[in-house]
Amino acid sequence: MREITLEELEKMKKGSFVLVDIRDEGLRAYGMIPGAVAIDFEADEDEIYRKISELPKDKKCIFYCEVGRKTRDIGDIPYLEGLDCYSLEGGYIGYVRSSMTKDVDGESRQKKAEKSIQKKFHKQLFTPFAKACKSYELIEEGDHIAVCISGGKDSMLMAKLFQEIQRHRKCNFDLTFLVMDPGYNADNRALIESNAKALGIPITIFESDIFDAVDTIEKSPCYLCARMRRGYLYSKAKELGCNKIALGHHYDDVIETILMGMLYGAQIQTMMPKLHSTNFEGMELIRPLYLVRESDICAWRDYNDLHFLQCACHFTETCSTCHEDGTTSSKRLEVKKLIASLKEVNPFVESNIFKSVENVNIDTVVAYKKKGVRHHFLEEYSD
Repeated sequence: MREITLEELEKMKKGSFVLVDIRDEGLRAYGMIPGAVAIDFEADEDEIYRKISELPKDKKCIFYCEVGRKTRDIGDIPYLEGLDCYSLEGGYIGYVRSSMTKDVDGESRQKKAEKSIQKKFHKQLFTPFAKACKSYELIEEGDHIAVCISGGKDSMLMAKLFQEIQRHRKCNFDLTFLVMDPGYNADNRALIESNAKALGIPITIFESDIFDAVDTIEKSPCYLCARMRRGYLYSKAKELGCNKIALGHHYDDVIETILMGMLYGAQIQTMMPKLHSTNFEGMELIRPLYLVRESDICAWRDYNDLHFLQCACHFTETCSTCHEDGTTSSKRLEVKKLIASLKEVNPFVESNIFKSVENVNIDTVVAYKKKGVRHHFLEEYSD
Protein backbone atom coordinates (compact mmCIF):
# COMPACT_ATOMS: atom_id res chain seq x y z
CA MET A 1 0.00 0.00 0.00
CA ARG A 2 1.29 3.45 -0.88
CA GLU A 3 2.38 5.62 2.03
CA ILE A 4 1.33 9.19 2.70
CA THR A 5 3.15 11.46 5.12
CA LEU A 6 1.57 13.64 7.77
CA GLU A 7 2.81 16.72 5.90
CA GLU A 8 0.99 15.56 2.78
CA LEU A 9 -2.12 14.78 4.82
CA GLU A 10 -2.21 18.29 6.29
CA LYS A 11 -2.11 19.79 2.79
CA MET A 12 -5.02 17.70 1.52
CA LYS A 13 -8.38 19.37 1.10
CA LYS A 14 -10.81 18.73 3.93
CA GLY A 15 -13.49 16.24 2.87
CA SER A 16 -11.32 14.68 0.16
CA PHE A 17 -10.24 11.76 2.34
CA VAL A 18 -11.33 9.51 5.18
CA LEU A 19 -9.05 8.23 7.94
CA VAL A 20 -9.47 4.57 8.92
CA ASP A 21 -8.19 3.31 12.29
CA ILE A 22 -7.51 -0.46 12.07
CA ARG A 23 -6.33 -0.91 15.68
CA ASP A 24 -8.26 -2.96 18.24
CA GLU A 25 -10.73 -1.54 20.72
CA GLY A 26 -8.24 -1.56 23.58
CA LEU A 27 -5.85 0.70 21.70
CA ARG A 28 -8.55 3.00 20.36
CA ALA A 29 -9.68 3.65 23.93
CA TYR A 30 -6.37 5.48 24.36
CA GLY A 31 -7.18 7.89 21.56
CA MET A 32 -7.89 8.18 17.84
CA ILE A 33 -7.05 10.74 15.20
CA PRO A 34 -10.01 13.18 15.15
CA GLY A 35 -12.59 12.29 12.52
CA ALA A 36 -11.31 8.75 11.92
CA VAL A 37 -13.60 5.75 11.52
CA ALA A 38 -12.74 2.44 13.18
CA ILE A 39 -12.40 -0.93 11.47
CA ASP A 40 -10.94 -3.60 13.74
CA PHE A 41 -8.92 -5.92 11.49
CA GLU A 42 -8.90 -8.52 14.27
CA ALA A 43 -12.71 -8.75 14.16
CA ASP A 44 -14.92 -11.22 12.32
CA GLU A 45 -14.22 -11.34 8.58
CA ASP A 46 -17.81 -10.54 7.64
CA GLU A 47 -17.77 -7.52 9.94
CA ILE A 48 -14.54 -6.27 8.39
CA TYR A 49 -16.01 -6.65 4.89
CA ARG A 50 -19.21 -4.82 5.91
CA LYS A 51 -17.29 -1.89 7.36
CA ILE A 52 -14.98 -1.63 4.35
CA SER A 53 -17.93 -1.72 1.95
CA GLU A 54 -19.24 1.41 3.67
CA LEU A 55 -16.11 3.41 2.90
CA PRO A 56 -16.58 6.10 0.21
CA LYS A 57 -15.17 5.18 -3.19
CA ASP A 58 -14.86 8.83 -4.25
CA LYS A 59 -12.39 9.72 -1.48
CA LYS A 60 -8.89 8.70 -0.55
CA CYS A 61 -8.97 6.06 2.22
CA ILE A 62 -6.00 6.59 4.52
CA PHE A 63 -5.46 3.65 6.87
CA TYR A 64 -3.42 3.89 10.04
CA CYS A 65 -2.31 1.49 12.79
CA GLU A 66 -0.11 2.21 15.80
CA VAL A 67 3.25 2.85 14.14
CA GLY A 68 2.53 2.34 10.42
CA ARG A 69 3.71 -1.25 9.98
CA LYS A 70 0.44 -3.16 9.70
CA THR A 71 -1.16 -0.79 7.20
CA ARG A 72 1.75 -1.15 4.82
CA ASP A 73 0.91 -4.84 4.45
CA ILE A 74 -2.87 -4.79 3.94
CA GLY A 75 -2.92 -3.46 0.40
CA ASP A 76 -3.42 -6.88 -1.20
CA ILE A 77 -6.67 -7.62 0.67
CA PRO A 78 -9.42 -8.25 -1.92
CA TYR A 79 -11.92 -6.21 0.13
CA LEU A 80 -10.02 -3.04 -0.77
CA GLU A 81 -10.45 -3.35 -4.52
CA GLY A 82 -12.01 -0.26 -5.99
CA LEU A 83 -10.80 2.00 -3.17
CA ASP A 84 -8.03 4.59 -3.41
CA CYS A 85 -6.03 3.38 -0.40
CA TYR A 86 -3.01 4.77 1.43
CA SER A 87 -1.05 3.94 4.59
CA LEU A 88 -0.30 6.81 6.99
CA GLU A 89 3.44 6.92 7.58
CA GLY A 90 4.28 6.63 11.28
CA GLY A 91 0.73 5.63 12.18
CA TYR A 92 -1.04 6.95 15.25
CA ILE A 93 2.17 7.49 17.22
CA GLY A 94 3.63 9.53 14.36
CA TYR A 95 0.51 11.71 14.40
CA VAL A 96 0.74 12.14 18.16
CA ARG A 97 4.42 13.12 18.10
CA SER A 98 3.72 15.67 15.40
CA SER A 99 0.73 17.18 17.18
CA MET A 100 2.58 17.53 20.50
CA THR A 101 5.02 20.01 18.95
CA LYS A 102 2.20 22.45 18.19
CA ASP A 103 0.61 24.93 20.56
CA VAL A 104 -3.11 24.72 21.40
CA ASP A 105 -5.28 27.80 20.84
CA GLY A 106 -2.26 30.07 21.09
CA GLU A 107 -1.15 28.62 24.44
CA SER A 108 1.67 26.24 25.15
CA ARG A 109 0.49 22.73 25.98
CA GLN A 110 2.10 22.96 29.39
CA LYS A 111 0.33 26.18 30.31
CA LYS A 112 -3.06 24.96 29.10
CA ALA A 113 -2.72 21.58 30.84
CA GLU A 114 -1.77 23.22 34.13
CA LYS A 115 -4.52 25.83 33.93
CA SER A 116 -7.12 23.12 33.26
CA ILE A 117 -6.03 21.26 36.42
CA GLN A 118 -6.25 24.45 38.46
CA LYS A 119 -9.66 25.50 37.13
CA LYS A 120 -11.82 23.37 34.81
CA PHE A 121 -10.82 19.97 36.24
CA HIS A 122 -9.87 21.02 39.77
CA LYS A 123 -12.85 19.28 41.39
CA GLN A 124 -12.58 16.13 39.25
CA LEU A 125 -8.79 15.69 39.39
CA PHE A 126 -6.90 17.73 41.95
CA THR A 127 -9.48 17.42 44.74
CA PRO A 128 -9.60 13.57 44.76
CA PHE A 129 -5.81 13.45 44.27
CA ALA A 130 -5.26 15.65 47.31
CA LYS A 131 -7.93 13.75 49.28
CA ALA A 132 -6.20 10.41 48.63
CA CYS A 133 -2.83 11.85 49.62
CA LYS A 134 -4.31 13.12 52.89
CA SER A 135 -6.66 10.21 53.71
CA TYR A 136 -4.07 7.50 53.10
CA GLU A 137 -1.06 9.59 54.25
CA LEU A 138 0.72 9.13 50.94
CA ILE A 139 2.94 12.23 51.14
CA GLU A 140 4.91 12.96 54.30
CA GLU A 141 7.41 15.59 55.35
CA GLY A 142 10.84 14.95 53.88
CA ASP A 143 9.69 12.36 51.32
CA HIS A 144 11.59 11.91 48.08
CA ILE A 145 9.06 10.39 45.67
CA ALA A 146 9.92 8.71 42.39
CA VAL A 147 6.94 9.49 40.17
CA CYS A 148 7.00 6.53 37.78
CA ILE A 149 5.98 7.51 34.27
CA SER A 150 5.08 4.76 31.81
CA GLY A 151 4.11 7.23 29.09
CA GLY A 152 0.34 6.73 29.40
CA LYS A 153 -2.34 9.25 30.29
CA ASP A 154 -2.55 8.18 33.94
CA SER A 155 1.11 8.54 34.85
CA MET A 156 1.52 11.76 32.87
CA LEU A 157 -1.44 13.33 34.67
CA MET A 158 -0.11 12.04 37.99
CA ALA A 159 3.15 13.88 37.30
CA LYS A 160 1.30 17.14 36.65
CA LEU A 161 -0.79 16.70 39.81
CA PHE A 162 2.35 16.13 41.86
CA GLN A 163 3.81 19.34 40.44
CA GLU A 164 0.61 21.17 41.35
CA ILE A 165 0.40 19.88 44.92
CA GLN A 166 4.09 20.68 45.44
CA ARG A 167 3.35 24.31 44.55
CA HIS A 168 0.93 24.48 47.50
CA ARG A 169 3.94 23.89 49.81
CA LYS A 170 1.90 22.46 52.70
CA CYS A 171 4.50 19.70 53.01
CA ASN A 172 8.15 19.70 52.01
CA PHE A 173 9.03 16.82 49.69
CA ASP A 174 11.13 16.17 46.61
CA LEU A 175 10.14 14.64 43.28
CA THR A 176 12.02 12.66 40.66
CA PHE A 177 10.06 11.89 37.49
CA LEU A 178 11.32 8.45 36.59
CA VAL A 179 10.92 6.75 33.21
CA MET A 180 12.15 3.24 32.60
CA ASP A 181 12.76 2.19 29.00
CA PRO A 182 12.22 -1.60 29.06
CA GLY A 183 13.10 -1.89 25.38
CA TYR A 184 10.77 0.50 23.56
CA ASN A 185 11.24 0.98 19.86
CA ALA A 186 12.57 4.41 18.87
CA ASP A 187 9.11 5.77 18.00
CA ASN A 188 7.61 4.96 21.39
CA ARG A 189 10.53 6.33 23.39
CA ALA A 190 10.48 9.53 21.34
CA LEU A 191 6.76 9.89 22.06
CA ILE A 192 7.33 9.75 25.82
CA GLU A 193 10.14 12.27 25.58
CA SER A 194 8.14 14.71 23.41
CA ASN A 195 5.09 14.48 25.68
CA ALA A 196 7.18 15.12 28.78
CA LYS A 197 8.88 18.11 27.15
CA ALA A 198 5.59 19.59 25.96
CA LEU A 199 4.05 19.24 29.43
CA GLY A 200 7.07 20.55 31.31
CA ILE A 201 7.91 17.31 33.12
CA PRO A 202 11.70 16.94 33.70
CA ILE A 203 12.06 13.19 33.31
CA THR A 204 14.97 10.96 34.27
CA ILE A 205 15.24 7.98 31.89
CA PHE A 206 17.04 4.73 32.56
CA GLU A 207 17.14 1.59 30.44
CA SER A 208 16.52 -2.09 31.09
CA ASP A 209 16.25 -5.21 28.92
CA ILE A 210 12.92 -6.44 30.31
CA PHE A 211 11.19 -6.80 26.94
CA ASP A 212 14.02 -8.98 25.66
CA ALA A 213 14.00 -11.03 28.88
CA VAL A 214 10.29 -11.91 28.61
CA ASP A 215 10.21 -12.18 24.83
CA THR A 216 10.62 -15.97 24.89
CA ILE A 217 8.33 -16.58 27.87
CA GLU A 218 5.14 -18.39 26.84
CA LYS A 219 3.34 -18.63 30.18
CA SER A 220 2.19 -15.36 31.82
CA PRO A 221 4.70 -13.02 30.13
CA CYS A 222 2.61 -9.98 31.13
CA TYR A 223 2.73 -10.93 34.81
CA LEU A 224 6.50 -11.47 34.68
CA CYS A 225 7.02 -8.21 32.78
CA ALA A 226 5.02 -6.25 35.37
CA ARG A 227 6.90 -7.81 38.29
CA MET A 228 10.28 -7.12 36.69
CA ARG A 229 9.38 -3.54 35.90
CA ARG A 230 8.30 -2.95 39.49
CA GLY A 231 11.61 -4.33 40.76
CA TYR A 232 13.69 -2.19 38.39
CA LEU A 233 11.74 0.93 39.41
CA TYR A 234 12.25 0.23 43.12
CA SER A 235 15.97 -0.37 42.58
CA LYS A 236 16.56 2.78 40.51
CA ALA A 237 14.43 4.92 42.83
CA LYS A 238 16.40 3.75 45.86
CA GLU A 239 19.65 4.40 44.02
CA LEU A 240 18.49 7.99 43.42
CA GLY A 241 17.74 8.49 47.12
CA CYS A 242 13.96 8.09 46.92
CA ASN A 243 11.95 6.45 49.70
CA LYS A 244 8.72 6.02 47.72
CA ILE A 245 7.60 5.16 44.19
CA ALA A 246 4.27 6.45 42.89
CA LEU A 247 2.26 4.50 40.32
CA GLY A 248 -0.66 5.82 38.27
CA HIS A 249 -3.43 3.35 39.14
CA HIS A 250 -6.81 5.06 39.43
CA TYR A 251 -10.24 4.35 40.92
CA ASP A 252 -11.40 2.28 37.95
CA ASP A 253 -8.25 0.14 38.12
CA VAL A 254 -9.11 -0.57 41.76
CA ILE A 255 -12.68 -1.73 41.17
CA GLU A 256 -11.70 -3.74 38.09
CA THR A 257 -8.95 -5.45 40.09
CA ILE A 258 -11.39 -6.35 42.86
CA LEU A 259 -13.80 -7.93 40.38
CA MET A 260 -11.05 -9.65 38.40
CA GLY A 261 -9.70 -11.20 41.59
CA MET A 262 -13.11 -12.76 42.25
CA LEU A 263 -13.86 -13.86 38.69
CA TYR A 264 -10.41 -15.05 37.60
CA GLY A 265 -8.48 -15.60 40.83
CA ALA A 266 -11.14 -16.96 43.22
CA GLN A 267 -10.07 -14.44 45.85
CA ILE A 268 -11.18 -11.19 47.43
CA GLN A 269 -8.44 -8.60 47.48
CA THR A 270 -7.89 -5.03 46.42
CA MET A 271 -5.21 -2.77 45.02
CA MET A 272 -3.94 -1.01 48.16
CA PRO A 273 -3.37 2.78 48.22
CA LYS A 274 0.09 2.20 49.67
CA LEU A 275 2.37 -0.75 50.41
CA HIS A 276 5.69 -1.43 52.12
CA SER A 277 8.14 -3.07 49.76
CA THR A 278 9.04 -6.60 50.80
CA ASN A 279 12.29 -6.67 48.83
CA PHE A 280 13.56 -3.10 49.17
CA GLU A 281 13.90 -2.09 52.78
CA GLY A 282 12.60 1.38 53.62
CA MET A 283 10.76 1.75 50.30
CA GLU A 284 7.02 2.25 49.84
CA LEU A 285 4.66 2.16 46.87
CA ILE A 286 1.90 4.78 46.75
CA ARG A 287 -1.09 5.25 44.42
CA PRO A 288 -2.20 8.92 44.61
CA LEU A 289 -4.78 8.59 41.78
CA TYR A 290 -6.65 6.08 43.95
CA LEU A 291 -9.84 8.22 44.05
CA VAL A 292 -9.60 9.70 40.54
CA ARG A 293 -12.02 8.40 37.90
CA GLU A 294 -10.67 7.26 34.53
CA SER A 295 -13.41 9.14 32.67
CA ASP A 296 -12.16 12.41 34.22
CA ILE A 297 -8.58 11.60 33.21
CA CYS A 298 -9.78 11.00 29.65
CA ALA A 299 -11.78 14.27 29.71
CA TRP A 300 -8.65 16.18 30.77
CA ARG A 301 -6.59 14.45 28.09
CA ASP A 302 -9.10 15.20 25.33
CA TYR A 303 -9.72 18.80 26.47
CA ASN A 304 -6.01 19.47 26.13
CA ASP A 305 -5.73 17.48 22.87
CA LEU A 306 -3.12 15.22 24.41
CA HIS A 307 -2.19 11.78 23.12
CA PHE A 308 -0.19 9.27 25.10
CA LEU A 309 1.55 5.93 24.84
CA GLN A 310 -0.31 2.87 26.10
CA CYS A 311 2.45 0.33 26.74
CA ALA A 312 4.22 -0.53 23.48
CA CYS A 313 4.58 -4.19 24.33
CA HIS A 314 7.46 -5.99 22.65
CA PHE A 315 5.21 -8.86 21.58
CA THR A 316 3.34 -6.86 18.97
CA GLU A 317 5.69 -3.91 18.45
CA THR A 318 2.54 -1.84 18.32
CA CYS A 319 0.53 -1.80 21.44
CA SER A 320 -0.22 -2.88 24.95
CA THR A 321 -1.10 -6.41 25.85
CA CYS A 322 -0.51 -5.91 29.52
CA HIS A 323 -1.38 -3.69 32.42
CA GLU A 324 0.79 -2.41 35.27
CA ASP A 325 -0.40 -5.29 37.45
CA GLY A 326 0.32 -7.91 34.79
CA THR A 327 -3.27 -8.50 33.68
CA THR A 328 -3.94 -8.68 29.97
CA SER A 329 -5.83 -5.79 28.39
CA SER A 330 -8.47 -8.20 27.01
CA LYS A 331 -9.42 -9.44 30.48
CA ARG A 332 -9.45 -5.95 31.91
CA LEU A 333 -11.55 -4.69 29.00
CA GLU A 334 -13.98 -7.58 29.55
CA VAL A 335 -14.41 -6.62 33.21
CA LYS A 336 -14.69 -2.94 32.30
CA LYS A 337 -17.58 -3.78 29.99
CA LEU A 338 -19.20 -5.96 32.67
CA ILE A 339 -19.11 -3.10 35.18
CA ALA A 340 -20.57 -0.73 32.59
CA SER A 341 -23.45 -3.12 31.90
CA LEU A 342 -24.13 -3.55 35.62
CA LYS A 343 -24.15 0.23 36.05
CA GLU A 344 -27.04 0.47 33.59
CA VAL A 345 -29.18 -1.38 36.15
CA ASN A 346 -27.54 -0.12 39.33
CA PRO A 347 -25.92 3.36 39.16
CA PHE A 348 -24.14 2.72 42.48
CA VAL A 349 -22.40 -0.48 41.39
CA GLU A 350 -18.94 1.13 41.04
CA SER A 351 -18.91 2.72 44.48
CA ASN A 352 -20.37 -0.47 45.96
CA ILE A 353 -17.51 -2.54 44.51
CA PHE A 354 -14.98 -0.01 45.81
CA LYS A 355 -16.47 0.07 49.31
CA SER A 356 -16.95 -3.70 49.51
CA VAL A 357 -13.34 -4.25 50.56
CA GLU A 358 -13.72 -1.59 53.26
CA ASN A 359 -16.70 -3.40 54.77
CA VAL A 360 -15.48 -6.99 55.05
CA ASN A 361 -17.24 -8.80 57.91
CA ILE A 362 -14.75 -11.45 59.11
CA ASP A 363 -17.54 -13.17 61.09
CA THR A 364 -19.22 -14.13 57.81
CA VAL A 365 -16.11 -15.24 55.92
CA VAL A 366 -15.40 -18.97 55.61
CA ALA A 367 -11.63 -18.45 55.40
CA TYR A 368 -9.15 -15.61 55.09
CA LYS A 369 -5.42 -14.91 55.04
CA LYS A 370 -3.53 -12.59 57.34
CA LYS A 371 0.20 -11.99 56.81
CA GLY A 372 0.31 -15.08 54.60
CA VAL A 373 -1.30 -17.38 57.17
CA ARG A 374 -4.64 -18.95 56.27
CA HIS A 375 -7.38 -18.96 58.92
CA HIS A 376 -10.65 -20.93 58.84
CA PHE A 377 -13.91 -20.09 60.60
CA LEU A 378 -13.91 -23.51 62.30
CA GLU A 379 -10.85 -22.46 64.33
CA GLU A 380 -13.08 -20.30 66.50
CA TYR A 381 -16.45 -21.91 65.81
CA SER A 382 -16.58 -23.98 69.00
CA ASP A 383 -16.00 -20.88 71.10
